[in-house]
Amino acid sequence: MKISSIPQIYRHLARWREILAVLSKYGLADWIGRLGPEFAKDLLKDREGMAIARHTWPTRIRLALTELGPTFIKLGQLLSTRPDLVGTELSAALQHLQDNVPSDSMEQVRGMVERDLKRPIEECFAEFEERPLASASIGQVHRARLKSGERVVVKVQHPDVPRKFQVDLEIFVGLAQWAEMVPELAQYRPLAIATEFQRMLRRELDFARELRNMQEFGRHFAKDPSVRIPRPYPEFSGPRVLTMEMLEGIKLVETERLVQAGVDMNEIARRGANMYLKMIFSHGFFHADPHPGNLLVLEGGVIGLLDYGMVGRIDERLLEDVEELFLGVTSLDAEHLTAVVTRVGAVPVELDRSALAVDLADYLAHYGSQSLDTLDLSASLNELLDLIYRYRISLPAKLAMLLKLLVTLEGTSKLLSPKLSLLELMKPYRKQMLLRRFSPARQMRKMRRISWEMRHLLDILPRGLTEIIEQVQTGKFDVHLDHRGLEPSVNRLVLGMLASALFVGSSLMVSRQVAPIVYDISVPGAVAMLVAIILSLRLWRAISKSGHLDRRK
Repeated sequence: MKISSIPQIYRHLARWREILAVLSKYGLADWIGRLGPEFAKDLLKDREGMAIARHTWPTRIRLALTELGPTFIKLGQLLSTRPDLVGTELSAALQHLQDNVPSDSMEQVRGMVERDLKRPIEECFAEFEERPLASASIGQVHRARLKSGERVVVKVQHPDVPRKFQVDLEIFVGLAQWAEMVPELAQYRPLAIATEFQRMLRRELDFARELRNMQEFGRHFAKDPSVRIPRPYPEFSGPRVLTMEMLEGIKLVETERLVQAGVDMNEIARRGANMYLKMIFSHGFFHADPHPGNLLVLEGGVIGLLDYGMVGRIDERLLEDVEELFLGVTSLDAEHLTAVVTRVGAVPVELDRSALAVDLADYLAHYGSQSLDTLDLSASLNELLDLIYRYRISLPAKLAMLLKLLVTLEGTSKLLSPKLSLLELMKPYRKQMLLRRFSPARQMRKMRRISWEMRHLLDILPRGLTEIIEQVQTGKFDVHLDHRGLEPSVNRLVLGMLASALFVGSSLMVSRQVAPIVYDISVPGAVAMLVAIILSLRLWRAISKSGHLDRRK
């Protein structure tokens, strides 16, 4: 497929030029940073006037996504939850993406609220502050007060967000199609990432879904006095407007204010961690962004939770996969852990399973000998994710998000209480996990699922066998072979033969002095010989880069 065949190029040519200009600038800065002379590193600047080439490569990627705008910032935030695809270093850098954008005017906000709620803004709110509290890529937040007196915040979507996101999504799909043609990028399954990104973004654009998420979290923590979920107001909400209770407190990121307020940091860290562990292992429905900015400490040490756009749900199969991973780690069984990782994830064809098993055995030997008091959970999970990334194994999105959540959760907990051990808090849930694993109810559900799959197989098997036999009898049965990796070898062979033939032919022309002659040298022969040498050098470079020049089995 040619890049010119991607239809999005023609529909959004101006935006394509803008994106390619930014990518070219940061790509050139990356090259200068690695190979260029020292004086050239200050030539290309970012938006703040800093030399791009002076930054690390994860920072350069973060700056490029920031410059490309809200859609690409959201992409970076998604990739920050996928260290199995991009590595833990880049994943950590992308967590710091900021999506502050200029706020809309009050006229635009009023128009959006009245269109979505289908009534004048004065009928809904007794007060509505014109100045927003914050403005992000999707919407902005205003303080307000209902007619009944409750203080609320109103999240209003920017008017042009769906159109802008649609344009960038189409371009992103075009970039993914192009990336599929590049072997170095195709291994990261760019089209699959594009599909996942589209699904995530459409969910975030639907405020009605966020409202339902808040309601579900509210039901789960209705009897827990240590957790406060803001109450949503469905009668004053719609697909692009969300009204919720206003929580007054101190964000966890404001550690100095927490200390000045006399907050027990150890207790807050323990409550927050327990809240998330309960979401994951008891409710099977978790808030996917435990960033300190999304957590508030309210009066009485109650934890308030904000921003319900990104959530995760743990189904029966995912829970089994998580249990298998934990059991493989706790039992120090490298073979079992290797089998689980390769079964759960999408593995490349050329995966070296024996090397993976050796690396996982070293990993278990290092972390398995440590006590729970000294074990750094985030470091151990990051190393496991780095191993998975190194072997180009792609985990299911939900599982990768869950592992990244545990890493972020421990980081947030350690920010408040360095001595807190997340593994200690997980002990009751590990026991609960083992009991649930062998519970009769779960075994019955598993047997029902297996029996349904067997019945489905028995239904389609006779028909499938009949079709195969009929195709064999009529001579229509074909076997298609997929020669993976053969095409580059054939291309190199043809190029080598062409270069050899051209070199021999040019030598004959030079020796026989085929006209025209310059300084007693045949010009056609010399040109043909130069082309043959260039082709040979290109072939040698391609073979050397692939690493297959002198590799022995």
